[in-house]
Amino acid sequence: MLSTARVAAGAGGRLGSGLVWGRPGEQTRAVTTAVATPALHWLSPPAGPAIELLDQTRLPAQEAIVTCADVPALVDAIRRLVVRGAPLLGVAGAYGVALAALRGDDVRAAAAAISRARPTAVNLAWGAGRALAAYEQALESGDRAAGQEAAARAALAQAEAIAAADAAASAAMAAHGLGLVPPGARILTHCNTGSLVSAGEGTAFAVILAAHRAGRLAQLWVDETRPLLQGSRLTAYEAGRAGIPHAVLADGAAASLMAAGQVDLVMTGADRIAADGSVANKVGTYGLAVLARHHQIPFVVVAPESTVDADTPDGAAIPVEQRSAQEVVTLAGQPVAPAGTAAYNPAFDVTPPALITAIVTELGVIQPVTAGNLRVLGAGPGRFADPRAAADVER
Repeated sequence: MLSTARVAAGAGGRLGSGLVWGRPGEQTRAVTTAVATPALHWLSPPAGPAIELLDQTRLPAQEAIVTCADVPALVDAIRRLVVRGAPLLGVAGAYGVALAALRGDDVRAAAAAISRARPTAVNLAWGAGRALAAYEQALESGDRAAGQEAAARAALAQAEAIAAADAAASAAMAAHGLGLVPPGARILTHCNTGSLVSAGEGTAFAVILAAHRAGRLAQLWVDETRPLLQGSRLTAYEAGRAGIPHAVLADGAAASLMAAGQVDLVMTGADRIAADGSVANKVGTYGLAVLARHHQIPFVVVAPESTVDADTPDGAAIPVEQRSAQEVVTLAGQPVAPAGTAAYNPAFDVTPPALITAIVTELGVIQPVTAGNLRVLGAGPGRFADPRAAADVER
């Protein structure tokens, strides 16, 4: 349940001293800082090893830090959406493997548990897998006794590299995507895609922020994003901090807003992009894409290359996470439906490539969105090379 307590900003240390709430392996502390708090922070010894997470379930009413001292606590935090968003889940997954290695836990089992925590977001398993591979490679290259510590350091270095690459990818996506934003743009976005989901400034929100700084953004429309209100709670929180002119709308109001001619561009993130260009994103995205096509409004997806999953052939093959009915039939812990009411609660839906105007990654802009264009996008350092493919990819 969202806390209604407010924590006063101060000029002291980054963390306050008051314990707010906790679970096994986890502590929660109130933030007492006047500057933006990172969504994820690694704690080295002697304070760690541990992972600090800005608790996104409590925003915007309270900024609080959840400290995960072991992998079960991290998995619980991922499932409860304390930390969320495809790119940041990749970073969290990698740091989780490093945490297990430094603790001397079963690293392979830890990587498997992390990867299963949320099935749709491909970055989570990708990040955990990268850190696990670094750990095992280092372990094989040295003697077993001395190699354990070196292998743990290799896993941590890989997590740090993933975080740095994500921050760089965020900046590159902003630069590429800015060219798609017309002057005086009124942009509609869904869910949350800013620094709360990234080691940088985000995915779609990074482009929106770049447009604001360039004087191209007239208005940001923010879908509330039921049932957990990531738009009204989180995107509005980030937009307000950035000084972006914005307004929140009920998800069902998007159609009338478009019909009134108040939207020039729809821009969202992605949790997984299949090999054919199908995009899994927060439920409600598909409906926006259908509406955008009807009203002839460009629909743009912004996501790092690591979100593209060449092993998932099409949208039908993307696993869609089904979440608790309680998220739909209650709001902030209060019932909004009669007791015993059933609910349909997919966390994501899938938008087919025919409805997507362009996909922006750190490597360039894919337009039109086709399987061939995705392969060309990764023809350099990526995982999708196919020299036979022909495409229009702007770099």
